[in-house]
Amino acid sequence: MRAYGHCIRKIRNSASCFGAYPNGGVFRAYTVTNHSSDELYEDTLPCEWYEKKLPILKKLSCALKDVDVGDGRLEDISGDDLIVNDDRIKQKMHKFKSLARIFIGSPSIQQKLKEKCFKFPLFGIQSEREPLVVDTLTKVSNFLNISAQQRKLVRCTICSQVTQYRIWKGALEEVMDGLKEEIDWLNDHRPSKDTKLGHQVISSCLKFLSQSAISYEADNSTTWMRPVPAKTAMANAPPKWEDVLEMVSDLKRYLEHEKTTLYYLGKLVSMKEGLVQIRDLFMDKRIGYREIRHQEILVPKKLTKTLGHSSRCLFILLLYYLYGRVHGIEIDLCGALYEANSDGTKEKELCLSVGRILTSAEEKMLQRGVRQLDRALGIFEFVWKTAGRKEEIELQGHIWCLGAQERSFTYRGKTFFVHDLTL
Repeated sequence: MRAYGHCIRKIRNSASCFGAYPNGGVFRAYTVTNHSSDELYEDTLPCEWYEKKLPILKKLSCALKDVDVGDGRLEDISGDDLIVNDDRIKQKMHKFKSLARIFIGSPSIQQKLKEKCFKFPLFGIQSEREPLVVDTLTKVSNFLNISAQQRKLVRCTICSQVTQYRIWKGALEEVMDGLKEEIDWLNDHRPSKDTKLGHQVISSCLKFLSQSAISYEADNSTTWMRPVPAKTAMANAPPKWEDVLEMVSDLKRYLEHEKTTLYYLGKLVSMKEGLVQIRDLFMDKRIGYREIRHQEILVPKKLTKTLGHSSRCLFILLLYYLYGRVHGIEIDLCGALYEANSDGTKEKELCLSVGRILTSAEEKMLQRGVRQLDRALGIFEFVWKTAGRKEEIELQGHIWCLGAQERSFTYRGKTFFVHDLTL
């Protein structure tokens, strides 16, 4: 992967103007500023405070204008979505988004939202402006107030769809491809014995998967006639999924110290939960068509039986099933499921609103933000309908950036709003 060049130098130069970010954990609004304890309560902040902080917000926005968060990492979107591995830039991004959250809660911006006649008090309290990483069905169900009985229905329905062999194998390959890209970056920039070993293992893993059993390919119309190979050809025991499990364990051991850089390593470790359950199954084309088919049928049976509602492995399979990719879902503003009476009647109106904070209002950046929110809203909608909820729910995505032209539009059946962060 190509080195991250002039953009890093530009951001580093401008970053020296600002203080360090003190917290590397959950980025709550009150952890990013060095003001007095009285100012920890956002609704008591005077107007002068926002006016004083606005230039800092603008400088950060300008310095980070080509940088966005995707898949748990920073990317430079001005070129080929290059990975940004620079702690100082990460600190500035955290500070920018945390300051932006405070501004969204300001009386001025809240008044603008009210004047737009939104039916609900959007992002009016701090808990609605917190970030959220959606990585399990449990988080989605908690957000939507799904009952225990409905959660059981959701798990059973989803498992029957997303644990199919082609989904399992495709998701695993997608995760490994992402990890290989990250390891390649490390080997280009700060190679070590462990990263080189990791590259060898991940390459072997991918080769292993490419040679695994697939009984329904387009050119397999006559594979049912393929006889079981002769005993001489089966002198060595056919490979099992346990071999992949061992490779994943080796990768975790080699790359553990790089886990903050390797986003896909965490996803691969999550996939171990499924690998443990199917480790005794064969994955070799040499065992004959009928046996291959039998082994493939056993994969969803075992996974459906063991993957629970809170399983990250199950959620990765769901992402691949819905979107063909395993990109993570990260929301800058978790929002809420709002409920109100319709025109004074007893009929309830439901609205699910989530938000993203972007560093610029350029069209490419806005398109990325819309796609990210669309995936998040899509997951919530999918679980809502799978749970058997009959109420109609309005899905809204809100994008915030400095200098944006405020507008609304519809994308894939969902309503999106672009807001200006300027007071």
